[in-house]
Amino acid sequence: MRLGLDIGGTKTDAVAVDAAGRVVDRVRSVTGFGAEAVIDTALTGIATIAERAGIAPREFESIGIGIPGQVDVTTGTVAHAVNLGFDELAVGGRLSALLGREVKVENDVKAAALGAYHLVSAEASRPAHSMAYLNLGTGLAAGLVIDGRLWRGSRGAAGEIGHIPVDPAGVRCPCGQRGCLETVASGSAIARQWPSDDAVPVLSLLAAAEAGDERAGRIRSLLIDNVAAAVRVLVLTVDVEVVMIGGGLSALGEPLLGEVQRVLASWAVESPFLASLELDSRVQLVPAGFPAAAVGAALVGAPTGRRDEVETVTGIGGSRLEKEGASTWLK
Repeated sequence: MRLGLDIGGTKTDAVAVDAAGRVVDRVRSVTGFGAEAVIDTALTGIATIAERAGIAPREFESIGIGIPGQVDVTTGTVAHAVNLGFDELAVGGRLSALLGREVKVENDVKAAALGAYHLVSAEASRPAHSMAYLNLGTGLAAGLVIDGRLWRGSRGAAGEIGHIPVDPAGVRCPCGQRGCLETVASGSAIARQWPSDDAVPVLSLLAAAEAGDERAGRIRSLLIDNVAAAVRVLVLTVDVEVVMIGGGLSALGEPLLGEVQRVLASWAVESPFLASLELDSRVQLVPAGFPAAAVGAALVGAPTGRRDEVETVTGIGGSRLEKEGASTWLK
């Protein structure tokens, strides 16, 4: 049995994954703020899952953590995790020392990419060769999986497409550039352009757009067009077989997917080249309720030294999730 944690800015998702790839238990809790509180949150999540499984933490086959920020996967050190309240923290080292066993750490978007990849592969007649996970959350970023393995790039920046400038005259991005994709197609972009008392500003935006508000309509179009642009970038740069959309904005569900596919199809009408790539057919949504980052974290922690181990990890099952709903993962 493997254990994975997705440590987010507000909540932590902990799962136990069995040898067949099924999520057998899941616990969600509030994430503490600050270095020590984050470590305590992780320890509590691990201890809770272990207690419910009836085993000690050291008895799990692997333990993995998905966490926002810049992650050194070799040392398990996390930097620039502003939303968690620390600038640098040896998450892997601290937890490994406290638990007396190795704990591996990965960036949360990359962990979610791995979790989504195994879901896609389980649904297909053959494992997908390549997949991109497009995270539409507070920011915008992607994770890439090639031949069943995360592709991080030479400096870990692979998939940071949210910082591709699309408007030289646009607003300043936190990265220091102007007009990045993230400034027009993310939760923070919506909150900036459409201030609202709604806990989910994008819902207020969509309601206003549907009611005929022209400004809301323009912002909605900008959002959809640039999510479609993100899909196009991922296919044109890596030619992935599938682009899975996840993150907070993906909760909009089929209306979001349908609009993105509509835009991609409209571009295909104007460009025989884009038409040949069938962009609209490559896009899917991560099923609602599927804990992609936590499952991916469990897989990040898994040993991959032998061929049979790799095959066990890539064999995670998911057809029941599509057919019966996410709750079937919780056995």
